[in-house]
Parts: sequence; structure tokens; C-alpha cells
Amino acid sequence: MDATTRHTALGRLVPALLVSHVGYYIAVITPVQLLLTLKLTAIAGGAATGVFGVVAGLGALAALISHPIAGRISDRTGSRFGRRRVWILAGAITGAAALALVGLSTTVWQVALLWCAAQTLLTLQAAATSAVVADQVPADRRGGVSGLIGMTLAVGPLAGLALANGFPAGSAAQWTAVAVATAIAGVVTVLLLRDAPAQVVAEPWGVPALVRTFWIDPRRYPAFGWACLVRLLVTCAFAGNTYYAFYLLQRFGVTQERLGPLVLRLTLLSIVMIAVTSVVVGHLSDVTGRQKPFVVFTVLVGAVGLVTLAVAPSLPYVFVSAALLGTGTGAFVAVDLAMCVRLLPSGIDAGRDMAIAGTAGSLPQSLVPFLAPPLLALGGYPALFLSLAVLGLLGLAALRRVPEAGREREAPAALADRPV
Repeated sequence: MDATTRHTALGRLVPALLVSHVGYYIAVITPVQLLLTLKLTAIAGGAATGVFGVVAGLGALAALISHPIAGRISDRTGSRFGRRRVWILAGAITGAAALALVGLSTTVWQVALLWCAAQTLLTLQAAATSAVVADQVPADRRGGVSGLIGMTLAVGPLAGLALANGFPAGSAAQWTAVAVATAIAGVVTVLLLRDAPAQVVAEPWGVPALVRTFWIDPRRYPAFGWACLVRLLVTCAFAGNTYYAFYLLQRFGVTQERLGPLVLRLTLLSIVMIAVTSVVVGHLSDVTGRQKPFVVFTVLVGAVGLVTLAVAPSLPYVFVSAALLGTGTGAFVAVDLAMCVRLLPSGIDAGRDMAIAGTAGSLPQSLVPFLAPPLLALGGYPALFLSLAVLGLLGLAALRRVPEAGREREAPAALADRPV
């Protein structure tokens, strides 16, 4: 934590972080899980699957590019409103406006453009919120707080789907409801959070500064580099849930009228497992002082869930898979954030550094939609889900190079630039 931070009492800080994350996940996951499918099916008909891959991939790519820039901006913001708070509010409000406009769009290019705009603007909120964890959460509480934040990965989509299903399927009102919830979450967050402006001299924006925004030398900070690679590979394994809607439509012939409620039930089951597992694993991580065994558990449970989904002969097996994937996701998010914060190269540039770690987590949302069409053409949904399981298992190889909590001296360069 750097000296420029005005600390928030933990009783206010944790609710602020949770509200911001819930609002962000409502905004970015609900459309991917349901609303974009309905929107593009209405516009593109039978070509919707391929179009969805392009639109979702472009949106994730926009978030990928903008996330580190957003983090760097918040690191260097001198606003009296606070270097993090101003961007949490601005990102939530402007991102919500873009989401509402997606609901009014009538062509594929409009959907693609507005979805990319929404993803870009919402990274302002996401990057600033992640930096607050590094700024203000005490080291001995990060596991528990990470577990609670991990629970929002379940609560956000559930709340978003519940809101969307309260309005006619495919209507603009669904997008408006999601947008309003996102904006409200941003406002509540900044009312709870205390923050201070940066007290460092802003680095001029030029080519060298821009390159450093997107890059941390893994040779100088190997532990952080390996932690980001673990996040990338393991998150790829869980990114296949964006194809739940198409999977149910095409594999089991689910009608559009049944699709929303069915996706909501699957999401609710996943949420319960994520909520329970993230809180329990976050607590166990703080108590034991270890993180890596829980990542191993994540990958193995996730691989079993993906194999189950690949060979599922009926809908009950899909629910079993959702439970397993929710368990794995909950275990991972409970320790992943704490592991990345622990290995941050710099306390001063926490926003930029956490945004790069966030990029490793958001890149799968771009990679998987681009990889999915050829994999589906090659071997259908079994090829897609089994390939994602393999990527998750590769994450275990990268995990071997990450020092366990308390053993950072095995990779001293990982903390070389931390302020004393």
C-alpha cells in the first residue's frame, strides 16, 4: 500500500468492493450469457453463432487493450475526488449508457460497435476497483476479501439474469435494466469508498510510456509473469460458459422461450457453488497461508466438469457440469486475486500492474470466441470443451514456477520495486 492512499475502514471498504464488482459483472457477463445471443439471433438468424463469436471476441479484445491504459490513468489521476473513485463512477455511468444503446441497435455492426464501447468504458471501473484491493486491503485479509469478491462473479450474473428475465425476451428493456443496475452500483461504490489523488509526477505519454503500460518484463519479475500465465490458462478453461446458450439451443433443441429460465437455473446452481467455495477457500487460504494447492483443486475439478459437459447425453448432466465448474471457479477466484496482488512488481503503479493481471484474466474472453468456431467445425462442442480442459491443465505446469505465499524470496525480483 503506498503513502498516497486515504484508507477506508474495512467495514465500508469490503461492501464498496463487492458492490462495484457486482455491477461490473452484471454489465459484462449478462449480455454474454444471454442478451447478445437473443439480440444477434433476432438480427442474424441462423448465422448468429458465428456472428456472436466475432462480436464477443471484438468486445473482449477492446477490453483487453483498454484495461492497462485504464489502470495507468487511475494511477496518475490527481483529482480531488480520488484517483480510483473518479474512474469507478465514470466507467459505470458511461458503460451503462453504451449498454442501453446496444438494446436499441438494429444491425450487427451497431451491436459490435456499441458492445466494444461498453467493454472499453467499463474497464475504467474494473481497473480502478482492482487497484483499490492492492491499495487498501491488508495483506493478512486478502484471502478472505478475495473470496468474497469471488462470490460476486456468481452474484452479478444471477442478478443480471434475474433482471433481464423480468422483461420480454430480446427487448430493449432487458438491456436498459442491466444498464440502470450498473450505474447504481457505481454510484453506491463511490459513496462508500474513501480515496486520495495520486501524489506522483505524471509520466509524459509517449511511445515508451505506452509500451510500459502494456508490458511488465517477465525476466525482471518472473513470479508475477508466471502468476499471470496461470490466470490466463485457467481462465480459458472456464470461458466456455459463454456458449451455454448456444449449446442448449443446438445440442438439446431448447426453445428460445425456455432458454432464459434454463440459463438462469444453471447460473443459480453455479452461483451457489461459487459463493460457498470462494468464501470457504478464501478463509482456508488465510488460515493455512497457502494458495497453490487450491489452484490445483480448481483445475482438476474444472477439467472433470468440462469433460462431463463434452459428453453430456441429457440436461441433468449439464447441471452436474455447472456445479463442478462453479466449484472450480469459486476456488480459483478465492486465491487468484490474492496471489496476483502478493506478487505485484510495484506499489505505486498498482492500477497498471493489476490491469495487466486483469488482462490475463480477460484475454480468454477474446481468445475462446475466436477459437470456438474452428473447434466446433472440427468436432462440435466436445472438441471445444475438451480443448478448454487441456488449457486448464497446462496452467498447472505454469503454477510450478509461482512461489508459494511466504516464499517470495525464492523469486526476489518479484518484489524488487515495492516501496518500503
